[in-house]
Amino acid sequence: MWLKPEEVLLKNALKLWVLERSNQYFVLQRRRGYGEEGGGGLAGASREEITEHWDWLENNVMNTLSVFDSNEDITSFVQGKIRGLIAEEGKGSFVKEEDPEKFREGLMKFERCFGLPEQEKLVTYYSCSYWKGRVPCQGWLYLSTNFLSFYSFLLGAEIKLIISWDEISKLEKTSNVILTESIHVCSHGEDHYFSMFLHINETFLLMEQLANYAVRRLFDKETFENDLVLHDPLQITKRGLESRAHSEQFSAFFRLPKEETLKEVHECFLWVPFTHYNTHGKMCISENYICFASQDGSLCSVIIPLREVIGVDKADPANRGVSISTKGKRAFRFTEVKDFEQLVTKLQIKCNATSNPQHIISTEVATSSASDSPKDFDELPAKTGQRDTSKTVSTEALMTVYHPQDAENLDSKMLKEKMKEQSWNILFVERGHGVSMFRTKKTRDLVVRGIPEALRGELWLLFSGAVNDMASNPGYYTELVEKSLGTCTLATDEIERDLRRSLPEHPAFQSDTGISALRRVLTAYAYRNPQIGYCQAMNILTSVLLLYAKEEEAFWLLVAVCERMLPDYFNRRIIGALVDQAVFEELIRVHLPQLTDHMTDMTFFSSVSLSWFLTLFISVLPIESAVNVVDCFFYDGIKAILQLGLAVLEYNMEKLLTCKDDAEAVTVLNRFFDSVTNKDSPLPPAVQQGANLSDTKSDHPKVDITDLIRESNERYGDIRYEDVESMRCRNRLYVIQTLEATTKQNVLRVVSQDVKFSPSDLDELYDLFKKEHFLSCYWNVNSPVLRHHDASLPYLEQYRVDCQQFRVLCHLLSPWSHCANRDSLALWTFRLMDESSDGLINFKQFACVLDTMYNGSFTDKLKFLFKLHIPPAFTEVESLSPSKGGDLSKEELIHFSQLSVSSTGDNLESNALKSSPEKGKGKVDIQAYLKQWQDELLKKEENIKDLPRMNQSQFIQFSKTLYNLFHGDPEEELLYRAIAVVTSLLLKMEEVGRRLQGPMSPVKSPAAVTEVSAESLQKGPEEGSSEQTEGGRAQSLKGNHEWSFAFEQILASLLNEPAFVRFFEKPHEIKAKIESAKNLQLKARTRV
Repeated sequence: MWLKPEEVLLKNALKLWVLERSNQYFVLQRRRGYGEEGGGGLAGASREEITEHWDWLENNVMNTLSVFDSNEDITSFVQGKIRGLIAEEGKGSFVKEEDPEKFREGLMKFERCFGLPEQEKLVTYYSCSYWKGRVPCQGWLYLSTNFLSFYSFLLGAEIKLIISWDEISKLEKTSNVILTESIHVCSHGEDHYFSMFLHINETFLLMEQLANYAVRRLFDKETFENDLVLHDPLQITKRGLESRAHSEQFSAFFRLPKEETLKEVHECFLWVPFTHYNTHGKMCISENYICFASQDGSLCSVIIPLREVIGVDKADPANRGVSISTKGKRAFRFTEVKDFEQLVTKLQIKCNATSNPQHIISTEVATSSASDSPKDFDELPAKTGQRDTSKTVSTEALMTVYHPQDAENLDSKMLKEKMKEQSWNILFVERGHGVSMFRTKKTRDLVVRGIPEALRGELWLLFSGAVNDMASNPGYYTELVEKSLGTCTLATDEIERDLRRSLPEHPAFQSDTGISALRRVLTAYAYRNPQIGYCQAMNILTSVLLLYAKEEEAFWLLVAVCERMLPDYFNRRIIGALVDQAVFEELIRVHLPQLTDHMTDMTFFSSVSLSWFLTLFISVLPIESAVNVVDCFFYDGIKAILQLGLAVLEYNMEKLLTCKDDAEAVTVLNRFFDSVTNKDSPLPPAVQQGANLSDTKSDHPKVDITDLIRESNERYGDIRYEDVESMRCRNRLYVIQTLEATTKQNVLRVVSQDVKFSPSDLDELYDLFKKEHFLSCYWNVNSPVLRHHDASLPYLEQYRVDCQQFRVLCHLLSPWSHCANRDSLALWTFRLMDESSDGLINFKQFACVLDTMYNGSFTDKLKFLFKLHIPPAFTEVESLSPSKGGDLSKEELIHFSQLSVSSTGDNLESNALKSSPEKGKGKVDIQAYLKQWQDELLKKEENIKDLPRMNQSQFIQFSKTLYNLFHGDPEEELLYRAIAVVTSLLLKMEEVGRRLQGPMSPVKSPAAVTEVSAESLQKGPEEGSSEQTEGGRAQSLKGNHEWSFAFEQILASLLNEPAFVRFFEKPHEIKAKIESAKNLQLKARTRV
């Protein structure tokens, strides 16, 4: 449709065209005599397409043009925009045709414009406008694995923008008066707006995926390490990301195992026998499942595991029908399926239905005996895997043991319970029983009323998808119990501590039977998933699961909750719960604005609702009411908890609006929860928590849980699952960046006490340090720094850099970075700071080093340089490639940084290991942390007399370092002469001292040494390095005959030279270095 804009020069050309539509800036014309088709010379364009693009111009470009001051600017902008759209359409076509030339052209432009390392993988690019102030700049948005980049060159002005995905705290679609639809990106507090996308939804989805992928890889490796699909950033592609997004949405919607990937989607109709109606929707096929979801508002869905399928046939070829038969003697008929013949063939191969007749016979036999009671099916895998451990694993739900139903003496509550069971049995007859049942609005209505006690465990297993995990892993749980029992970890200690706190009022958990079952499930899960291990609230949830489900079923329900339905809830930072709290706050703003206006601080809702999300209301509601909430959760997911939360707040709206503070509001909500009852619960009064409180809380009106849940569905049932997932994605970035900001504040508060940098300088130094940490992770899958990053560690230890990264930072920020042997200085500094000998240093150590260089006194700086030239910091550095001079390769740097040069260093390392509060992934020694903290507080100022003496070769290297530091200084000559004088003086003093101590000592005359040292200094560092090393070795004598100097001697000698004192006391401004480093950090990484 879009054509390059050109001026029409034909005389009387306008007479050839008829005006169709017009506005202030554009006209839509068609050629005379060409009726309805065509327009403006756009061959092959239909009226629908032309109208669509005209509407796009009016909605996306019209409002924008009003910000320009001149017609020339408007013309230039429109021409640039149209050219971008032409290229965009061309790109769309080459993606379909997989034309590598076009993409290579875009890739070359990307590399040329931004100069990023060649490992940075471009995923895709889009034409769009970037708003700089109130003026849009037409250009190209490039999306790569680690960066969002924008480039524009228009009217002689170049705009270049590079934002790391890990720096983004907000990513959302917005609209206002000028921008009809745009993408808003917030990074480091700065807002960036991109608009006029041809396909904004596709662009936004891809941006959201890349941002969340980066956040998971860099900040939240607990969940990422198990994700093999995206583990290598070099393997990411646009197509891969899109298919992954569809697969995640598919498996989450149908509650399937995470490993399932969506293979095919077919639009079709499904025959619904109980309504005698064909419902329109989509058939989704993965490796092991055929699923269907209606799209006509009937809320009908079906999940057919291939393990249940016994036959796939063509049915009613005229209507392109496919018939699928299952073990439960049911057949599902799909019609109007595109390419239905190929689909039938594929499914037959998948199910092995045609090539394995023996299989069909055996399954039909099993079906005839088991179809009426699907429970027997569920028990089969458990029995096959139990072997000798059947004595330890409980095979009955605790509720059946402690509250058996008396079939003869039915009171009114039990009669109601039996009526509920009857309603479900009628539903099973109509809609099927088991994993392949039809799920419709009627199913949800019955769930809202409360699932009967006898069916609760089975239906929880079904609706959560845990039934599929259990069927796919027969015997897995019993094996896990065998392996995990007897293990002793931090998780098992915490489990033991919490066992007796889990529903302590229930008789099932006052006996060894319930406690042992709870211990086995929690320990087995901690063993299965050490990344989560055990988290508080898991015990409360698991105890409720054990009441209604068999032990193995409770385990798989826990797996479904922790790993699929409430992702990232039960890790060390409970990120998932914080994300859902942010979603809850957003929903409160939309649905309960008067409450938002009244509350001065929205964090109240977060603090009060945390337990609602973590325990699914079990910790705040009486047990007989809480199980009804769990019913809805397993059917509707987190949406049910959000809806109920809104209903609770709305119910208490009037009282909350009169509250003067948070404490009063908490009291109001607690009283409300105490008043919630379940009038239909068949549980004995001794177990019901609400019944026990009925007398004391009689002043508060009772609220029935069924009514509350029904009301929450009626008022907030229009909250869509897709919207909740979108809000989760959006708020995840915000939550993680908020946690990162908290980490930063805590680190800066600790470090600021030990350095003299201003808060703003320290803040920017932290950003540079953290950025360097991330830059090493961007293009390296197995980065050792990323491997050591752990968000559960103390704040200071969360981000650390290795020797290679420290060198880059030193080159960028050190006032001595001009020094010829700067690599050696960086290496020795790193070795000095790396007290634990683990090859990593934290921000406090890094900031203290820089503080000494910039703000230290003459004595501090000299002492620092002295310590760099003695063990454990100092090591002889000889580059493997002499032609490189003082530069060290990455391999050499890592090699030298890990060398243990003396027994002192070894002792330091062993001491560090002994005192380390955290050894591997074992227990954290709190006492060791406290002792370490106390030692730091009591650490006295280091006495210069405690410093070891500097030997001959070390002193010569020390003198050379000083010479290198002075190179290029205005007083270079004066400083050089001062070095020579001090060196000579020190050597003569040493000679005199030795003669006084022992005149007969066989010491070689230091006069020769003086000449060697002076000569090597005159040659400079490059020429003298090899000679100096040889000279140093030649002069070095064994045992006590080698001469050495104390720090006091060197300090006293240098203080006599005013040029020295002036040089080291000269102030250095770090601000300029920081600004330069911010611009050069990425380029420095590219060079490395």
